[in-house]
Amino acid sequence: MGPCIRGGDDLFSRGGRASVVSTQIDYYELLEVERTADDGTIKSSYRRLAMQWHPDKNPGDAEAEARFKSISQAYDCLKDPQKRAAYDQYGHAAFENGGMGQGGGFGGGGAGFSDLGDIFESFFGGAFGGGGGRQQARRGADLRYDMEIGLDEAFHGKDAQIEIEVSQSCEPCGGSGASPGTGARRCNLCGGHGKVRQQQGFFTVERACPTCHGRGEVIESPCRSCGGEGRVDQPQTLDVQIPPGVDTGTRIRLSGKGEAGPHGAPPGDLYIFIHVRRHGVFERDGTTLITRVPISFTTAALGGEIEIPGLDGARHGINIPAGIQSGKQLRKRGAGMPVLQGRGTGDMVIEVVVETPSKLSARQKELLREFQATETGDETPDSKGFFDRIKDVWEGLTD
Repeated sequence: MGPCIRGGDDLFSRGGRASVVSTQIDYYELLEVERTADDGTIKSSYRRLAMQWHPDKNPGDAEAEARFKSISQAYDCLKDPQKRAAYDQYGHAAFENGGMGQGGGFGGGGAGFSDLGDIFESFFGGAFGGGGGRQQARRGADLRYDMEIGLDEAFHGKDAQIEIEVSQSCEPCGGSGASPGTGARRCNLCGGHGKVRQQQGFFTVERACPTCHGRGEVIESPCRSCGGEGRVDQPQTLDVQIPPGVDTGTRIRLSGKGEAGPHGAPPGDLYIFIHVRRHGVFERDGTTLITRVPISFTTAALGGEIEIPGLDGARHGINIPAGIQSGKQLRKRGAGMPVLQGRGTGDMVIEVVVETPSKLSARQKELLREFQATETGDETPDSKGFFDRIKDVWEGLTD
């Protein structure tokens, strides 16, 4: 986007003709925000003003076009932490051709180091990549999207569509940020190098140019569609393939579907984070499916077979051995969740819960009393053993 420009008190005359005088306009006043405003407030105010003064909404109005250009370039200054810090400290002088003069500011040797990274940049040329050249364009930001699916969808996988609003490369300017038919010019402050140097005793310190932000060039005629950003926020529909076996926390990466990079830089990535809803029958532990199955006390005593419908659509027969106790776990091999991006499946674990009947007919009660009369205690060895231990303890206390 273009540099922070100089304006004038008469820049937006009522006669419709823009003129520039020597008095410079404060960028905070241009964007109608306080000097202490945060980034979100500045961005919100800029968008409101850009929409109000956009040339497409004010055709043939030179004042509106000049104001749109001015607020766009002022926003370019205040949205960037380095530019804003320089502007807050030195005002418009920070971005004039001579910086803030020899011996001070960005062109000379009077400013102090902001951090130790400046010293390492002077020795190793920025990010250890060699000094003297322009900085590479920043890649767009990565994005996160949270998707909730059912356990059956996690079992089978699914093809889904999502809708997100994401900044994309501006079509009219091709992501350059410059109006169609125009281009960028070499930055006057850094001479097109993208960096400025400071002399500190025996050290020469290089920093990213605060005017062009390391690009080496500035845009004087911003694109009307994107305001010089080179990217615009647009809704986008994306196809997402969910593989079988995903679990809560699984991350799916869509390369190049994140935020568009500034001024034509490569886009970031989009990461889909999976959240699997609770299921009405099964709990999940990795690839193992666990379910608690109540059975009658007669089935527990005599044994039998039950069927459990699996997520795979099959009905899995489970053999109940005679005399099974409540809490006993039975395992069905291969009836669990598929292995994510692998072969095979986990197991299904059935935890048996023996249910005592709560409603009995007179005949059933009669049969149970007849059974009770024949009990010797050997039918329930755990109960007999427990009460034998209780008896021993009691006798020990009374001796």
